[in-house]
Amino acid sequence: MRQHENDELTEETADRPREPVFNLAPAVVVIAAACVAIHVLSAHVLSMTAYVWLIENFAFIPVRYSGVFPFTWAWLVSPLSYSLLHGGYAHLIINMIWLAAFGSPLANRIGTARFLAFWAATALGAVALHYVLHSGEVIPLVGASGAISGMMGAAARFAFRIDRRMEKPAFAGEVLPIPRVLSSRPAVTFLLVWFIINFATGMGFDAPGVSAQIAWEAHIGGFLVGFLAIRLFDRGAAGPARSA
Repeated sequence: MRQHENDELTEETADRPREPVFNLAPAVVVIAAACVAIHVLSAHVLSMTAYVWLIENFAFIPVRYSGVFPFTWAWLVSPLSYSLLHGGYAHLIINMIWLAAFGSPLANRIGTARFLAFWAATALGAVALHYVLHSGEVIPLVGASGAISGMMGAAARFAFRIDRRMEKPAFAGEVLPIPRVLSSRPAVTFLLVWFIINFATGMGFDAPGVSAQIAWEAHIGGFLVGFLAIRLFDRGAAGPARSA
């Protein structure tokens, strides 16, 4: 290669924007930081009495809504606050990895405010299905898995297309109608594998070394809300109505 051609190539490469190694959306960073801080605090700082108080008031406990117990502020807070609590470091780390993978392109696509609203909607959808199937249980539900499953459902509606040429990579293209998603081989493969894993979990085939009960119903509830409702949160949804 001639010297002047090499210099031109070097200048072109230098002018090309560089993608950061960790290019997380601000909303994702805030949520992840909150999850980590809360878990570190509960695992290493709080006394057992304080930890029990935290779980009793901020985890989602289905029997709280049976009508037997008096109304408290936890009745309103826990259907959302449970999503920031985690049962252990393995639970936390796995959820944060998936949050980074699916949350950042979604947050970059729909913006911070809509992403936070999406988080709330999918977290509520997760506990709604969990409650329908476990309304009388006292086992607390914790974890961001339901909301993150909603992000996976939203990703399927974009057929997992991410525009990485942008400074902040985001899901690309329109929100696909459900029939088009179901005609996409990668999307259908993902959906089948995802539902099979969650069904197997519900049948008792947990991952080796995992002792905590996995709330697979919450995963499905969050996923369905994200998959079916993403158009309501997408910026393009303000245009003419389109069939789902």
